Amino acid sequence: MLIDSHCHLNFPDLANRIDDIRANMAAADVTHALVISVNAPRYPEVLALAEQFDNFYATVGVHPDEQTVPEFSLEDLLAAAAHPKVVGIGETGLDYHWHKGELTWQRDRFRLHIQAARQTGLPLIVHTREAAQDTLAILREEGAAEVGGVMHCFTEDWTVAQAALDLGFYISLSGIVTFKNAAVVKDVARRVPLDRLLVETDAPYLAPMPHRGKTNEPAFVRHVAEHIADLRGVPFATLAEATTANFFRLFSKVPHGV
Repeated sequence: MLIDSHCHLNFPDLANRIDDIRANMAAADVTHALVISVNAPRYPEVLALAEQFDNFYATVGVHPDEQTVPEFSLEDLLAAAAHPKVVGIGETGLDYHWHKGELTWQRDRFRLHIQAARQTGLPLIVHTREAAQDTLAILREEGAAEVGGVMHCFTEDWTVAQAALDLGFYISLSGIVTFKNAAVVKDVARRVPLDRLLVETDAPYLAPMPHRGKTNEPAFVRHVAEHIADLRGVPFATLAEATTANFFRLFSKVPHGV
C-alpha cells in the first residue's frame, strides 16, 4: 500500500471529485492522504475533509506564498493542533521564487510555525524554494530538530538533503522525480536512506509521467513510487512498504492501519 503524504484536496480542481478520487485511490492501493493547509480562511475546508473520511488527515499552517491572508497566531495553531485529525504543522517555510525584497514577514511566520511544532510535538511540513540555506538556518536556530518533519516536494541537491537529514527530517519526493530533466532530484531519490523517504503528489499540481500536464490526484502517487523504485533498483513492494512505514512513524497521531 501507499500513502500520499501531501495533497490539496480542497482546491477547486479536486474538491468536486472526492468520490472519484477516493475510488481511484483504492484502485491504486493508496490507503491514506494527508490534506495540507495553506491559509487560515480555507483551513476549515481541509479539516472538514479529514473529519468526513477516516483515511484523510489534515495539517494546519500558512504557505509562504500567502502574503496578504489573515495569519494564525501561535494560540490558533496550538488550538487547531489539538484536534485528533490534525497531525502536522504547515505547510510552512520560505519561498524566494515568487517573493522578492523585504521578506521578514515570511521568516517570522516560519519561526512561529516551528514554535508551534515544538510546543505540540507535531512534525513540520516544510516548503523551500530558492531559499534552502535560510530555511536550514532557521530550522537550526529555532530547534526544529526536536520535532523533525518533512521537506516536502524536494527539489534541492544532495548537499541540502544531507543537511535536512542531519536535522532529523524526512525527504518527500513528488512527480517531479519522474520528469526527464530532473537529474538533481533523481540523484537525491537514489541516495536518501530508505527509512527517511516519503512520496507525495502535491495534487492538483505536478502530475507525474505519464500524466504530466494533467490535474494530479493521490492515486498518481503510485507512479512516483514506481519510478523511485526503478531508480534505486529495488522492488516496488519494498519502496511502498518503507514509505508507508515512514509516514506512520513521522505522523504518529495517525493510527497505523486505519
